[in-house]
Amino acid sequence: MRILIVEDEAGIVRFLERGLTAHGHGVLTAGDGEHGAYMAVEEPVDLVLLDISLPGLDGHGVLKRIREKRPGLPVLMLTARDDLRNKVDALDSGADDYLTKPFVFEELLARIRALTRRADQQQSARVCHGDLSMDLLSRRAWRGDSKIELSSREFALLEYFMRHPGQVLSRQQILSAIWDYAFDPGSNVVDVYVRYLRSKIDRPGEPSLISTVRGAGYRFDPGAE
Repeated sequence: MRILIVEDEAGIVRFLERGLTAHGHGVLTAGDGEHGAYMAVEEPVDLVLLDISLPGLDGHGVLKRIREKRPGLPVLMLTARDDLRNKVDALDSGADDYLTKPFVFEELLARIRALTRRADQQQSARVCHGDLSMDLLSRRAWRGDSKIELSSREFALLEYFMRHPGQVLSRQQILSAIWDYAFDPGSNVVDVYVRYLRSKIDRPGEPSLISTVRGAGYRFDPGAE
């Protein structure tokens, strides 16, 4: 597992780096919030250890940026402050867990294992591309922090697109997968629902996440923006 440590205290970074490396984890480090937020979003890390008190952008600000771009990335927040308000704020900001410094390293490892198991269990129930995400259990979808209200048919259509990113899907394929009946050349139901979906997931002034491929169908292109 690749773990990102966002912490400005060099002694704690060395302590964590030695321990995690000894247990077979790859480790990346960032000493300030801006760098940490960038690495969490751009680097292929599996979990973030995030200090709340950081120079410049604090841990809450870093967490907000992570959730905008990688809502499913497990984040364990670290702080020397042990008051209830900070714990509540950390969890309300979107942290998956919270650990107060100083801590026993074995407890940290146990928390990491628990978060990893939880992330693995959620993986099959969550589909994410960029800042667009779907939770298949709760039947909810988000673009960044904004919840998207979808009908059951729109939800099924978006899931179908997100499970086939970059592929050109014909109207017949889409109709068979979502509506479960043979393609009627005179029907425009697919085009109508793609239009509905675009109006809900696209942002004004930005390219659509669903491209029309003339004469072939549609392609979900999460890199379009």
